[in-house]
Amino acid sequence: MFTIEHEFDATVVTLVDDAAKHRQDDITITAFDDCVTIEQFDTRTDRMQKITLSLAQVADLTASLNLPEGVYLRNKPSTPT
Repeated sequence: MFTIEHEFDATVVTLVDDAAKHRQDDITITAFDDCVTIEQFDTRTDRMQKITLSLAQVADLTASLNLPEGVYLRNKPSTPT
C-alpha cells in the first residue's frame, strides 16, 4: 500500500510494508524541486534515517530498473550556449 500527498513545496509518497512477513517501518519519499529524500525509522537506533538523492541520481535509478547487470553512462541533455 502507498499514499501520495501534494504539499506546498513537495510531493510526499509513503510506502507501507503491509505484506511482509517481518514488517519493516514505512518509507517516506519526498520529492522537492532539486532533490528527493528517502526516510525510514530505524528501530535499532531509535532514529530516523535519511538519504538525499540529486535529480540526476533519481534519473539514473529510474533508468537502471530495467537494465541487465553492467556499467552505464546515461545520456545527459546538452546545455544551450
